[in-house]
Amino acid sequence: MRTRQILCPTDFSETASHALRYAIEMANFYHVGFRLLHVIDQPYGDANFQILAITPEELAQNMEEDAAENMRQLLANLKSELSIETVIRRGVPVEQILEEAEENDVGMIVMACHGRTGISHFLHTNVAEGVANGAKCPVLVVK
Repeated sequence: MRTRQILCPTDFSETASHALRYAIEMANFYHVGFRLLHVIDQPYGDANFQILAITPEELAQNMEEDAAENMRQLLANLKSELSIETVIRRGVPVEQILEEAEENDVGMIVMACHGRTGISHFLHTNVAEGVANGAKCPVLVVK
């Protein structure tokens, strides 16, 4: 952990920005690199049934462009001397976060927990829980 990068997945929410502050503090403390990751859910579509006037691929491309702009704005506001790499991936968030961590041998994942409870917790995938259960490195979940 003390010599490997920290991975911080973000969805650009307020909770994620809170986790980002923790991740930056830890990266500064350990003098390690930092990876900022955003995962875009792959849009689904069917050639025979389209509600949108664009294809799922075009929609995904637009989502990537929006994510890249959000990433640029986030980096501009960080005011950090850290070596920061940004990554945008497509797919299922839990799978992509775990793949990114594994491929880059990160020392720790620092991410936000959105704290769903009740029926909402049951019906929606809890990304933080899935990452914490599947990661091979320590995971810090920030509220």
